[in-house]
Amino acid sequence: MSSPPRKATQVVKEVAPKRFIFLLLDRFTMLSFASAIEPLRIANRVGGATLYTWKLAGENGETAVCSNGAAFKLDMGLDEIDRDDTLLVCGGIDVARASTRAVTAWLRREARRGATLGGLCTGAYTLAKAGLLDGRKATIHWENQDGFLEEFEEVKLTKSVFVMDGNRLTTAGGTASLDLMLKIIAADHGEDLANTVADQLIYNAIRTDQDTQRLSIPTRIGVRHPKLSQVIQMMEGNIEDPMSPADLAEEVGMSTRQLERLFRRYLNRSPKRYYMELRLQKARNLLMQTDMSVINVALACGFASPSHFSKCYRSHYNTTPYRERGTQGAMPGIGVRLSI
Repeated sequence: MSSPPRKATQVVKEVAPKRFIFLLLDRFTMLSFASAIEPLRIANRVGGATLYTWKLAGENGETAVCSNGAAFKLDMGLDEIDRDDTLLVCGGIDVARASTRAVTAWLRREARRGATLGGLCTGAYTLAKAGLLDGRKATIHWENQDGFLEEFEEVKLTKSVFVMDGNRLTTAGGTASLDLMLKIIAADHGEDLANTVADQLIYNAIRTDQDTQRLSIPTRIGVRHPKLSQVIQMMEGNIEDPMSPADLAEEVGMSTRQLERLFRRYLNRSPKRYYMELRLQKARNLLMQTDMSVINVALACGFASPSHFSKCYRSHYNTTPYRERGTQGAMPGIGVRLSI
């Protein structure tokens, strides 16, 4: 049996290559960076021309170390770039510390010169800290959204996989960078080339900016029950002002007792307990991601008093909110900003 013919390399009309500058922050996430740079390399190969070029930049101009410990040799420091370049900030763990004055000043300068700026993973935090996302739509990894919302009220934060708002680009992290780059390749050179690149990457479910980051509630909890999903969605949307079990039950047309049985059957806990766990998870995110006081964190998560909050937190996490705040950055891999 003869082997199937190889797919011919696509021939793309010759154009001046587009250049990307990847700003690698300290402890950036390798996956989101690789998911952005590899589609460019493959586009050049299957396109049969140099469609894209890139350089790696960093504050020290020499090396950058990602969150898994791998080191990358840099091509440049915080040097002036061409206004036609696209500058992508690659963030990761402890992005607040990595977003130095030198970095934010450089980003502001390049923004004034008209460069397109983007943030991969927690890179959106750095752009927001520089004031470059004010009034813009943006996204960031779901684990960082609680803290981001509290700190940057002027940014229109979404839960999308990626966002393109004019010359500002942001992704949610992980493989979301791949979706963004495929979108850019399709806009630059057509969908056929973008689809060929996706095929090379064994990526058969390209997402758009209309797709959300997290799995659906039924998939996350492993249960497909419409009323249960509806109640959990209401809980997640009402953390600061929690709804009572009676109100939740009424909203979905059942009695409180029926709601109790539903949670016991599928989640092995009461609605009250499940709701408490959601509130405490958000509280932990805020403690680790922001400089909010413990009192303000308690209020933001629906606790009327710090003492009640501390008691519930200790029961669930076996430590107090104050100790949680005090241990930030003390352990390797843990910083004031979470990231995958």
